[in-house]
Amino acid sequence: MPSLGSDMEAGTLVQWLVAPGDAVRRGDVVAVVDTFKGAIDVEIFETGVVEAILVPVGEKVPVGTPLARLRVEGEAGAAPPPAAETIFVPPMLAPMAGGRQRASPAARRRAAEVGIDLAALTGSGPDGAVTLADVERAAAAVRAAAQPMGATERLAGMRQAIAAAMTRAKREIPHYYLGTTIDMGRALEWLRDENARRAVPERLLAGVLPLKAVALALRQAPELNGHWLDGGFRPGSGIHVGTAIALRGGGLVAPALHEADAATLDRLMAELRALVQRARAGSLRSSELADATITVTSLGEQGVDTVFGVIHPPQVALVGFGRIAERPWAAAGRIVARPLLHATLSADHRASDGHRGARFLALVESLLQEPERL
Repeated sequence: MPSLGSDMEAGTLVQWLVAPGDAVRRGDVVAVVDTFKGAIDVEIFETGVVEAILVPVGEKVPVGTPLARLRVEGEAGAAPPPAAETIFVPPMLAPMAGGRQRASPAARRRAAEVGIDLAALTGSGPDGAVTLADVERAAAAVRAAAQPMGATERLAGMRQAIAAAMTRAKREIPHYYLGTTIDMGRALEWLRDENARRAVPERLLAGVLPLKAVALALRQAPELNGHWLDGGFRPGSGIHVGTAIALRGGGLVAPALHEADAATLDRLMAELRALVQRARAGSLRSSELADATITVTSLGEQGVDTVFGVIHPPQVALVGFGRIAERPWAAAGRIVARPLLHATLSADHRASDGHRGARFLALVESLLQEPERL
């Protein structure tokens, strides 16, 4: 069961998309898991052959529980079962010789009625035979999986989990906070000219410019891009910018825009739109929720001027943007009205310091003064 953030403790297996014997490749979606963040597509991170399904549909298990056993490419035989299997996973019984699962007549009749595959069940009867009670338990699990968490229950669980994660973050992470004000005049002028040449569906939103500036600035501030794990900092494998998205029913997720620094503004805009749509539809992938190396939050659309966020562990930094609004600005000895943006950084003092954080914000500002570089 993948960890989809420090605010997740367990998930319910809703659907298997593979079966024993299936070949899978890294990145394939192999299962669907229900969490308070919605139904999440679980990707596999190795290429090989599925040897066994360890967690049945309808089972709720803690993060870290083995869901399946995989024989990876190059292995001569079956991989040994993980040690955690005996802790978290119900024992799996072998079928009878000849491939037929032992089962009582009543269990066979009931399994046929409710569409349960006996070969996938664990028997509790003599010699591992499947009993009527085993079939009824499996049927109940399938029914539970078909009735996903209600909106009220999901929101309550999300609020509770977020509160627990943020409480831990404030207690364990030595935050420091920095802020700056950025003149967005040149960026908005460039954006206006650029969008005038585009069809309406292809136009860029102003919010994509600070996102790209953050991603590019992280190339020169790698100590802000990664995770604090096991008492030390681990640099991110790429620049995967988590983007805070408010859900329509309430709550918040922050899925990642992968390799954001390498994306063109067009691609980043398209990926951001798609990410928002899928987040609100509850169809995110596990990698999108687990891979973020930094988070960006923006409340400008809500009229907020300044955001000082709490770091989402195990990340070590969070960038906040407020609204772009005209304010007095001193330039060339005169006071003029300029479109200004307040940018903030919340960072982990174990991984960086104020000097490095200030340089990062200066880089973001510099990039936004030359939007054509984005």
